[in-house]
Amino acid sequence: MATWKIYDPDAKPAKSKVKLPAPPPWRQPGPRRRAVIASTFRATDEVRDAVNVALHLRRPLLITGKPGTGKSSLVYSVAQQLGLGEVLVWPINSRSALQEGLYRYDALARLQQIQQQQARSAATPTAGLPKQKTARNATTAAAANDSDELGAFVTLGPLGSALAAADAPRALLIDEIDKSDIDLPNDLLGVLDTGSFSIAELQRVAARQPEVAVRSIEGTPVTVHKGVVSFSEYPFIVMTSNGERDFPAPFLRRCVQCTLPDPDETQLASIVRAHLPAMASDPQMQGLLNEFLSRREQGALATDQLLNAQYLSPQRQALSKEEQDRILDVLFKSLD
Repeated sequence: MATWKIYDPDAKPAKSKVKLPAPPPWRQPGPRRRAVIASTFRATDEVRDAVNVALHLRRPLLITGKPGTGKSSLVYSVAQQLGLGEVLVWPINSRSALQEGLYRYDALARLQQIQQQQARSAATPTAGLPKQKTARNATTAAAANDSDELGAFVTLGPLGSALAAADAPRALLIDEIDKSDIDLPNDLLGVLDTGSFSIAELQRVAARQPEVAVRSIEGTPVTVHKGVVSFSEYPFIVMTSNGERDFPAPFLRRCVQCTLPDPDETQLASIVRAHLPAMASDPQMQGLLNEFLSRREQGALATDQLLNAQYLSPQRQALSKEEQDRILDVLFKSLD
C-alpha cells in the first residue's frame, strides 16, 4: 500500500524524482480512460429508452442533469456498444459558433504562404520580361495555385467531421450546450435538417477546381465537391446540459430529451463496484456510501467524489480518525 503523505513539507526533499502511485482507472489518460468510462456507465431504463428512440429517429439526444451524473459518459458507452469508433467532442462555451463546429479556415497561414510564393517568384525574373511584368505574373501564378492548395488550410471541426465521415455513423458529444450563445442550438439543428453545409472559401474556387481535399479533425482526407459537404447518414449526437438555461420549443421538438437524476443508493453501489471491482467487498464501503448520501442532502455532490473517496479508502484506514475526517472534508466539498 502506498504511503499516504506523498508530499510532506516537513520531510527532507527527495534526492531523485519520486514515483507516484498508480492513478485511479478513470484517471488514466487517453484511450484507457475512455474505455473505462464506456464500460462502467450504468444506464437506467429511461436512458436506454431515450437512446434507442434517438437511434431509430436519427434525432440528437439532449441529456440534462447535474454535474457528475454521467451525462458525457453515455455517448462513450453507446459508441463502444455499437462500434461507432472514437467519440468526436465539441466542448461549448459562450463564444462557440456554428462554423467552429463545422470547419476552420487558417486565413493567416494562407496569407503567409501567398506572400512567400510571390516573393520567391518576384526574386527570379523571367528572361526577357521587365520586373513589373514578372511581379504581375507572380501574382497571377499565386492566384492560379489558390484552388490547388486551399484545402490544406481547411480543417473540419468535430461536427463537420462527424457529418462528413466515410465510416458514418460516428458518435458526437456536444458538451454543455446550455453555455452556448442563444442562436447556436437552432443554427445547429438547421444544418442537420438540410443535410449539407457549405465552405465559403472553397465555393469561391469551385469553378476552377470543383473538388478539393480537406482534412477532418482526426487528420483523415475528405473530398469536398463544389464547396459543399453533403451527408446521407446522421451521426449519433449527444448534447449535454447542466440545466442552466431553457431552450426554445422548436429546438426541444427536434431533440429526444432525457433527464439524469442523482443516482440512488443502489445505483451508487453498482457504479462503485463497476469502477473498483477489487474493492466490492470492502466492509467500509457501506459506511462511506451512507456518509456521501448524508452530505449530498446538505449540498450538491457528484458521483466521482464518492469514487475518489472509495479509491483512497485503504490509505485512509491507516490514519487517525481526525485525519480521515479531514480527508473526507476535502473529498466531499459541496459543488453548490
